[in-house]
Amino acid sequence: MPSPLPLALSDTIVALSTPSGAGAIAVIRLSGPDAIPIADAVFAGRRLRDQATHTLHFGTIRDGDQILDEVVVSLFRGPNSYTREDVVEISCHGSRYIVQQLLALLVRRGARLAEAGEFTKRAFLHGAFDLTQAEAVADLIASDSALSHRVAMQQMRGGFAQELRDLRARLVQFAALLELELDFGEEDVEFADRTGLVKLLQEVQTLVQRLLRSFELGNVIKNGVTTVIAGKPNAGKSTLLNALLNEDRAIVSAIAGTTRDMIEDEVTIDDIRFRFVDTAGLRDTTDVVESIGVERTKQRVQQAAFVLYLFDLTSTSPTQIQAEIEALEVPRHVPVLAIGNKLDVASDDEIAAFQRLTNTVLIAASRGDGLDELREILLQRVRGEGLDQIGSSTIVTNLRHARSLETTQAALNAVLAGLSHGTGTELLAADLRHALAALGEITGEISSDDLLSSIFTQFCIGK
Repeated sequence: MPSPLPLALSDTIVALSTPSGAGAIAVIRLSGPDAIPIADAVFAGRRLRDQATHTLHFGTIRDGDQILDEVVVSLFRGPNSYTREDVVEISCHGSRYIVQQLLALLVRRGARLAEAGEFTKRAFLHGAFDLTQAEAVADLIASDSALSHRVAMQQMRGGFAQELRDLRARLVQFAALLELELDFGEEDVEFADRTGLVKLLQEVQTLVQRLLRSFELGNVIKNGVTTVIAGKPNAGKSTLLNALLNEDRAIVSAIAGTTRDMIEDEVTIDDIRFRFVDTAGLRDTTDVVESIGVERTKQRVQQAAFVLYLFDLTSTSPTQIQAEIEALEVPRHVPVLAIGNKLDVASDDEIAAFQRLTNTVLIAASRGDGLDELREILLQRVRGEGLDQIGSSTIVTNLRHARSLETTQAALNAVLAGLSHGTGTELLAADLRHALAALGEITGEISSDDLLSSIFTQFCIGK
């Protein structure tokens, strides 16, 4: 359970829970101790205070004698609601004017406009779910592929949190014994079996390391695969980008140096989101603007998850390609795929020179030749990173969780080092407390106002 926090849960809050702007339907949500009385004061229909929970009621919203709209009101009595408080949802017509008038009326009747994520924050504070599940709500709203949806649903069901609680519970037992030793420090006794503690810490470290390794995959699922298209001017980078996106996103010209800054766009290939980045052509130039673009290309390569090095089949040799890729100084962990373009105009000898090379695919970007093979190679590389894990084991997708796991790992390493060097119980206990605190921050067992504000302000208003 989260620690008690000085937050105003006595207010009744209100917000638009559907996207702003004109639409067929808009839903306005009230939550708090006065949600039902406030709604009753403006709703002309059945008296809501006398109705059962989880019921729908048709009527009108009135401001004095003026009818603002015909609505359907949904009633949810706490604790059987999303926030564990009394909740009233008003489904009205999606006119911006109507929404503004209803919100203003409900505020005059005693509600307060909700802050970003405040409904979900209340659900967390009332114990409806832990912090990882609350964050998964935001991930679910933002999910834009089957994979990101599946991972968010898995976290909402609490699998990650349960794994962390199990880890923490095992460590707490030994931490309690170490604390007991401190209470009897003058008697020089050991309650905690050091050999057993080492074995436990090694087991926990293995699990923490697995979770940390999964973050790279989770980051791909959540944020997409940043794929940089690099190469010399006129190799066909912009043509390839347009072909992959199936739209004219980048300007294509025979004039070298047309692309002087990065152009980025996203496309989903078989449920995996790729962010393709078209970059400035790599060459020595005296043009100040173009040289800035070349420098930015080199910087973007350092941040990529995948690099496609595009070259012109008709004007490049295999030896040149190898040297050009090495000159890019791509980080060792980032895969690079060499792509020979202009297959449609290359000679048989030029094609044969590259067909023997591994890690190379030949295409004609302007006609679409070889693009299906390129897409399949991209998918194989990404899936090879472990997408088959989804559904069978926990995938970490949240940077905050990864940072806390890194803190846990460092603290456990300190405990193991202390045990091997005969460090005193007081320092061992302090490092173990540090590890427990880091794990507790992930699920919200240990939290603060600043932490919660940082998390929930990233939510949309109305959720």
